[in-house]
Amino acid sequence: MRKWLTGYFDITKGEFNGLLVLVTLIIGITLAPVIYGWVWPIEPDHLAEDEVIIALQQVIKEKEAAAFKAASFKNKNVESSFKTNDKEKITVGKIVVLKNFDPNTLDKQGWQMLGFSEKQAQAILNYVQKGGVFRKVEDLEKLYVVSPETYKMLKPYVRIKVALQQKENLIFKKQPASNKGPVTVVMVEINSADTLVLDKIRGIGPAFARRIVKYRERIGGFHKKEQLMEVFGLDSVKFKEIKDQVYLDVSGLKKLNINTAKLEDFKNNPYLRYKQVNAILQYRAQHGNYGNFADLKKVAILTPEILEQLAPYISFTP
Repeated sequence: MRKWLTGYFDITKGEFNGLLVLVTLIIGITLAPVIYGWVWPIEPDHLAEDEVIIALQQVIKEKEAAAFKAASFKNKNVESSFKTNDKEKITVGKIVVLKNFDPNTLDKQGWQMLGFSEKQAQAILNYVQKGGVFRKVEDLEKLYVVSPETYKMLKPYVRIKVALQQKENLIFKKQPASNKGPVTVVMVEINSADTLVLDKIRGIGPAFARRIVKYRERIGGFHKKEQLMEVFGLDSVKFKEIKDQVYLDVSGLKKLNINTAKLEDFKNNPYLRYKQVNAILQYRAQHGNYGNFADLKKVAILTPEILEQLAPYISFTP
């Protein structure tokens, strides 16, 4: 091999010996760790590994315990606010507790627990404090702070006490005729009468008088007597009692120009929801001003019933 290397690479004897030493060193350095491991094997420190594993397990347990404690404390607060045997539905983030409730007696905190903001809860309480009464589940839907989605969610949990309804019926029906002399029947024009005049109608007290005036302002005036039954709490029985004591002057009905009206102009209208108002405005933006009532019928989302309700209150002035 030496002769072949010397003849092929033309190296001297000294250079060959140096190359041989270099190769020997490289092989020795490469094999040194393996040889060292054979001669002096390293014993694994199982104790240190076990200590590290135990420490990691302890950290994991502490974090799990802290998370469980926080969740338990949160649920405990919710349960202490509403102790009930009824089913409850709790959602994370904004906590909503759904349980059976009477809207006539629920307090502010109760409305907030149902998902309403503080301002919305106060608006509902103001309604009740001013004489508003929920006689049936559908009455809750008439409040402007209750969206269709919220009403659908709350409807199965509404429990209106029958005793309250019976009590109110007694208040309205119990009218002793003896010892009070003849009853004076008045005729009142309901589109111009204030609450004091409306209170003179037999069967209408201050609370109903305020509701009639408030609803009259929302719709722009009554165009037929039957609209009185749209007033919250004024049912067919009460209507029969008062219908012969009132009459109408429709000359002062407030009409809304459908071609110039904006979104906020419809906000108090009890006949329209947001989607329907938006459809009216979008159709006008795409097709131009409405020429007559037939054009309004082209808005697909408006049912014949809604169109009939709107007809007396809509104008098409360019």
